[in-house]
Amino acid sequence: MSTDDLRSGAKKTATSAGATQAEAESVADHVASLREEIDGLRHSITDIANRQMGRAQDKAMEKAYEAEDAIRKNPLQAVAIAAGLGFLFGVFTRR
Repeated sequence: MSTDDLRSGAKKTATSAGATQAEAESVADHVASLREEIDGLRHSITDIANRQMGRAQDKAMEKAYEAEDAIRKNPLQAVAIAAGLGFLFGVFTRR
């Protein structure tokens, strides 16, 4: 819905509720202003969410590289841990 459509609808609603032309115009202006503010907030939230997603992906990749490095340094320990976790997973999923 465009801002003009929103202003027009708000103006009609205010007029049908018994408001004067000036009051209806004021209501329509307030509604249009609120719409613009909400759009601005939506854009800000989207930007913040995108930045946070990027940070989370970077951190996940960093941790994956650290885990890979730990596995390369201690392969037997990594296999033992994986076997233990697999065993526990199998025990818990049987029930």
